[in-house]
Amino acid sequence: MDLKFTSLVAGLLLSFSTIAQQVQPIVVKVNQPISSIQPTMWGIFFEDINLAADGGIYAELVKNRSFEFFKPLMGWRILKPDTTLGVLIINQSKTNPANPRFARITIADGEKSFGLSNEGFRGMGIKKGMTYHFSVLARQLEGSTLKMRLELVNPKGEVIGTANLTPESKEWKKCKVSFPATATEPKGKLNIWFEGKGSLDLDMISLFPDDTWKNRPGGLRADLVQLLADLKPGFLRFPGGCIVEGRELENRYQWKKTVGNVEDRHLIVNRWNTEFTHRQTPDYFQSFGLGFFEYFQMAEDIGAEPLPVLSCGMACQFNTAEVVPMDQLDPYVQDALDLIEFANGTADSKWGKVRSQMGHAAPFNLKMIGVGNEQWGQQYIERYEAFAKVIKSKYPEIKIVTGTGPSPDGKFFDYAAKELKRLNVDIVDEHYYANPEWFFQNATRYDNYDRNSYKIFAGEYAAQSKFTCSPDNQNNWKCALAEAAFMTGLERNAAVVNLCSYAPLFAHVDGWQWKPDLIWFDNLKSFGTTNYYVQKLFSNNKGTQVLPMLLENKPLTGQNGLYASAAFDQNSNEIILKLVNSTGKEQIAKVVLDGAKKLVTKGEIIVLKSENPDKINSLEQPTLVSPVEQELIIKGKTVNQVLAPSSFTIFRIKQIK
Repeated sequence: MDLKFTSLVAGLLLSFSTIAQQVQPIVVKVNQPISSIQPTMWGIFFEDINLAADGGIYAELVKNRSFEFFKPLMGWRILKPDTTLGVLIINQSKTNPANPRFARITIADGEKSFGLSNEGFRGMGIKKGMTYHFSVLARQLEGSTLKMRLELVNPKGEVIGTANLTPESKEWKKCKVSFPATATEPKGKLNIWFEGKGSLDLDMISLFPDDTWKNRPGGLRADLVQLLADLKPGFLRFPGGCIVEGRELENRYQWKKTVGNVEDRHLIVNRWNTEFTHRQTPDYFQSFGLGFFEYFQMAEDIGAEPLPVLSCGMACQFNTAEVVPMDQLDPYVQDALDLIEFANGTADSKWGKVRSQMGHAAPFNLKMIGVGNEQWGQQYIERYEAFAKVIKSKYPEIKIVTGTGPSPDGKFFDYAAKELKRLNVDIVDEHYYANPEWFFQNATRYDNYDRNSYKIFAGEYAAQSKFTCSPDNQNNWKCALAEAAFMTGLERNAAVVNLCSYAPLFAHVDGWQWKPDLIWFDNLKSFGTTNYYVQKLFSNNKGTQVLPMLLENKPLTGQNGLYASAAFDQNSNEIILKLVNSTGKEQIAKVVLDGAKKLVTKGEIIVLKSENPDKINSLEQPTLVSPVEQELIIKGKTVNQVLAPSSFTIFRIKQIK
């Protein structure tokens, strides 16, 4: 080795050692845990916004499959309207109110064919070599001999998959056929050609890819569920926030209409379809193919506690502010009792039987339930009290999640916080959408919360790069770093904060209403944002106990631009440190592990960083800002490490038993 090079390296190491000695040490009290960290600490909030369900995680490719949209043929196009009758939409609402409409296709003598084309949800994502499963409820009318020819086509009209199907029954019957695709196409369509003569009735026209999550027929999109599973979430809150309330009470989410056979689930309009003038989506409905059973099942699949949220008898206060009179609230409360029975009841109970018949004989072990989303005012408090009284009398073990409204401060928040403390509630949901500066400044938000009062659910938070509801918001690194700083405060205060989740979760690149969002996707691909990786690093490196992490005997809450929290994982016998360097320059962290037992000589560092605060991940560059793992050399009980500018760093250090 070159002697000059050796001398240079030695000099640099000596210089680093000298600087490290001069740095004020950060002391972690390893043998003085402050509080436990709940297994539910970091979780997921799912809401059907931005095509998150239909067109997203629910893998159905056909839009308006049962002709129940306000415009019965929305999503459908007539391919060859040269027949005298063609398609007729028949409404049987008196005999089948849940699924009243069906289509009657008629071809008269001498006419050759008739066709319908379905555009899917901003197109259909088709993969070469993938098998697609087509199904339809159909019946031939007397004397009819109509046949169906199915085609998957690309935007040029070129056929990339085809199959034939001939329904034969004179009564309603499900008919199926499977066929492969010969090309990959993100904007495909489904054409259905009818040939022969007579009339054929159709309902529930459906197309699913073979590669659903756990290969369940009619199931969920595997890549999107996998991104959720990779978070290792402690809970799954569903079915959303504002869609629980509905724009008006009539359009609220009613869980009983989302279970049982999919053809019997009652479609409603999604309240986000025309909410924002910048993104009108009049074709946004809820088919409820993803219903409460599927939510519970997904939570179980990914190891998360289910947290369903129900209407409290109040529609969205930003829209109609409708409320059900208190003397008519009983059916809403009964819905909550019945949901607990659906989740936890025996297979011979009324609603436990429904769950069992759907394929899950064992209970889902529900422990928490939410009452209302982000309502406020006296009218909410009195309705919450009515729910709590009945639920607690029958199911005292169930924790009830309530809330303080849409904002983290102000008169509505203050009123709710006072009333909920008086009522000795279990868990309170707080929401924060603000600029990155707010998140940096509020890393100490829960330092002085009453440890003997209710627990906190940080249920919706996301830093806004422009302003709340702006269509120009970006999932950039500055926002993600601010959230990481804020989250060190949540973890440090795990004695108070028991659940946390970013919101919203999903967004289709061609069908969003709200920005920013944790996970973005198109019809074929998906990626986690910079914010996603922050969430993943916290959840995957949670620990079981909070440890004091102090600079000059004070928690790191922004001193020198540093934010930090520490935990001990009793399962792996590891010390886990989280450090945010919010400045644009390198900083040396000298961490003293006071009270630690003998340590291994090599640990792990995980670094998430970008010197450009505007950097974002994308479908083209999905991992532009993503974690990098390094080896950590440990000498004694002190760790010296350079923290990169604008970085979030995790240390994992194992004690020897």
